[in-house]
Amino acid sequence: MATVDHEAELSKAGANVQGRLGSFLYWCRSYPLGAIGALIVVIFVLMAIFADFITGIDPTTTNAGSSLAAPGANHMLGADFMGRDMWSRIVYGARISLIVGIGSAVIGSLIGTIIGLATGYIGGWFDLIMQRLIDIMQALPLLVMALLMAAALGPSLVNTMIAIAIPLIPQSARVIRANTLALREMPFVEASKAVGMSEWRIAVQHILPNTLAPLIVLGTAKLGSAILTEASLSFLGLGIPEPHPSWGRMLSESAAEYMRTAPWLVIFPGIAISLAVFGTNLLGDAIRDILDPRQRS
Repeated sequence: MATVDHEAELSKAGANVQGRLGSFLYWCRSYPLGAIGALIVVIFVLMAIFADFITGIDPTTTNAGSSLAAPGANHMLGADFMGRDMWSRIVYGARISLIVGIGSAVIGSLIGTIIGLATGYIGGWFDLIMQRLIDIMQALPLLVMALLMAAALGPSLVNTMIAIAIPLIPQSARVIRANTLALREMPFVEASKAVGMSEWRIAVQHILPNTLAPLIVLGTAKLGSAILTEASLSFLGLGIPEPHPSWGRMLSESAAEYMRTAPWLVIFPGIAISLAVFGTNLLGDAIRDILDPRQRS
């Protein structure tokens, strides 16, 4: 009969981990892909915060003498057709992408949480009406809905966040509603009613905190979709307007005309978009596994 090494099993489970550094290293060992995603996200966040110190070059400054300059000493990643430094525009573009991605994910999740909590706890005709409205919103894919909203609102930073946030509302509302329906039948809710707590206090103080775990998972997972949608809107001319640097607009300006003569104008913004979406997706999967062990593969 095989013997079990209890010390090895406890160490594998993280029972001997001490301190925050030990916990962080154990998390990296347990979720290596999540650690890679977190590293990518941290790099982009630092780029966005310290863009002024990283480049030292205004991304909107034009220089006719540097038009379509190849990557080199003067321009690390080359220059576009207006002589604007590509490295500077990609670094500042990280700020735009993260602002829009995080802002739209937070707005969509917040509104979806309010709707999901209200419909799941109140129920009745209010739940029926709201669910039919959510069905209508979910009938259109995320990008199509965002295109319609962006075309109606017009291109700007705030309007782009709103256009992306609105299509994110239905899924957040559905997730929170499902959790609320399960939680409102739990014994602690019945006990709260027995001691005379109001329905509003029960919903906010007891049910809402227990729905935060799936909300965090959903919000992180939707961050990559929001960044990709912003790039798509900007590519189509409905997202972030000039002179703000946007990865999607960089591709739109260069893909058709300069793909063969100056491929760096397409390659580097495309890599930035891919890495940002890839990193957020890896991090979202790791957070999902941590907060919801039932979803582990």
